[in-house]
Amino acid sequence: MMSKPLRIGLIGTGSVVREIYQYLFFHSHWASLFDVVAAADINEPALSWFCDEYGIPREARFTDYREMLANVRLDAVQVNTPDTLHAQPVIAALEAGCDVMVPKPLASGVRDAHAMVETAARTGRLLGVDFHKRDDPRTLAAAHRVRSGGLGDYQTSVWFMLDKLLVSDPNHEPRFFASPDFVERNSPLTFLGSHMLDTLLWIVRLEPAKVRARCWSQKLPDLKPVAVNGQDMVSLDIVFTNGTTANIVTGWHLPNAAWATSVGESRLIFTNGMLDIDGARSGLRDLSHGEGLCESNVLFMNFEPDGRVSGFGMSKPGRIFEAIQSFQNGGMTEDERQRLLSPHETGFWVTAAVEAGLQSLARGKQEGDGIIGGADVDVADLLRRELGKEADTYLGAGRSQAGNEWHEIK
Repeated sequence: MMSKPLRIGLIGTGSVVREIYQYLFFHSHWASLFDVVAAADINEPALSWFCDEYGIPREARFTDYREMLANVRLDAVQVNTPDTLHAQPVIAALEAGCDVMVPKPLASGVRDAHAMVETAARTGRLLGVDFHKRDDPRTLAAAHRVRSGGLGDYQTSVWFMLDKLLVSDPNHEPRFFASPDFVERNSPLTFLGSHMLDTLLWIVRLEPAKVRARCWSQKLPDLKPVAVNGQDMVSLDIVFTNGTTANIVTGWHLPNAAWATSVGESRLIFTNGMLDIDGARSGLRDLSHGEGLCESNVLFMNFEPDGRVSGFGMSKPGRIFEAIQSFQNGGMTEDERQRLLSPHETGFWVTAAVEAGLQSLARGKQEGDGIIGGADVDVADLLRRELGKEADTYLGAGRSQAGNEWHEIK
């Protein structure tokens, strides 16, 4: 018997919906899963654009998501607010009896992340987080090789992900992000570093113990005519609970002539060998735009001849909603639901390491023109300060093993 589409409500219809999720809902191989019946956004132009484009009736458009939850029958909600504002709408939707998905990361701080997961556990709902690079074929291949055991024990790794300047430059037309103060409110550590960190943790299944960050603010403050009070680049050093390490560098100040919007690479070193993941060459090379060599990440999103959109940017959130549909149809055990709320599945440790990195910079010292060297931050201390006794959920006996099993949404 065919399952009915999920009645979906959106909280937030801005840039992430415009760039990614509109294709998931209406133009992807997963579109039959969805019946988008309502939307809410305080930004009325963004709300009108989406609802007009996809036929959401006037009575199903809201500037207050609480009114949408109270007045529309929904099966699931997708929350597309800024990372710092995930918690309240996610918790409200879970309390209203909806399953919820959010784009990565789960939250900007462990207090919010814990509250969201605890609410899902208490209400008996599902909470999925779209770390879409988990579905990147390169990530899947690397994880398979690590799990096979031939590489031996993980020792260390280096990662970088840099974006073109246009991503962070409010002087660029058209503006890349809808909000002119996006970079002032977001660090490349949160926006890009969370991707790299989650990919690493997804492959090696480790938990952060100590963190130190360093940042540079040199390019963005010199932009003209509008300068940006933001970070060009952040370097994050992590020591894991088993003594292994990683260095992750993220930023958004590459020249706009770079061949791709995002350029990244990583090298993971093990006792018996190493893995290189090339994120700098990820798809179709194109010389037709008059802008030199451009490379599109067709692994992430590929616009097919029949009008549908494929790629891991569609498949990962699609599989999350597929799991929600299975859960609502009785196709998931309680143990399976609880495993999907584990710290690695939800990306709790990603949030913990990123928050520790931001605290490292906040406690740091000026070490040069536009350079801040951060202080060491102990992740266990951070959790105890923010969560009190609830920190034992994550720091109890067997911390290094708890939640490390491979329980991904399939």
